[in-house]
Amino acid sequence: MLPAELFRFCPRCGAPVPPGSVGQAPFRCAGCDLTLFFNPAVAAGAWVFDAAGRVLLVRRAHDPQKGKFGLPGGFLDAGETAEAGLRREVREEVGLEVEAVEFLASVPNRYEYKGVTYPVVDLIFTARAVSPEAGRALDGVAGIEWHRPADIDPEELAFPSMKKTVGLLIG
Repeated sequence: MLPAELFRFCPRCGAPVPPGSVGQAPFRCAGCDLTLFFNPAVAAGAWVFDAAGRVLLVRRAHDPQKGKFGLPGGFLDAGETAEAGLRREVREEVGLEVEAVEFLASVPNRYEYKGVTYPVVDLIFTARAVSPEAGRALDGVAGIEWHRPADIDPEELAFPSMKKTVGLLIG
C-alpha cells in the first residue's frame, strides 16, 4: 500500500476523504485546505572500494530482502546532504570512513516496510574505504564481504538500483 492510500481522514481537521479521492497525491482536504505531498524518500548508498578493486557488500540482517546483499547506506535525515548521510550510514553499518566519494547515478526504487510501499530515490555513489580491514557488521548488517564487481551475481543483490549500477562499475 502506498502512503497516500493510508489517508482516509484529514490529519489536521479529521474530515473524511471523499471515496473517489482516497489514494490521490497530493492529498487535499476540502474541509481545511491542507495539502500534503507524498514525495519519495531519499537514500544514499555506495559501492565502497578497497585498494585491490573489490567492493564491500553487506548481508542484510532484516527485511526487506533479508539475507540478500546490499550496499552500505540508508535513508537521509532532514537537513543532511547526500554525502554526509552516506558517510554517517557507512559508519553506522560497517564502521568505516570513506573518501573519494563520487556520484554515480540516481535510481527510482520502492521500499516495502511493514505493509507500506515507500517510493524512494536511491542516490548511488562510489567511494574508497580509508581502512578497509576495519570493516565489521554493525547496525542491520548480518555480515560483510568484499567482491570484485565482475564476480557479483545480480540476483543476489537486494534492490533494483544495485542491479542497475553494478553494470556501470564493470562497463
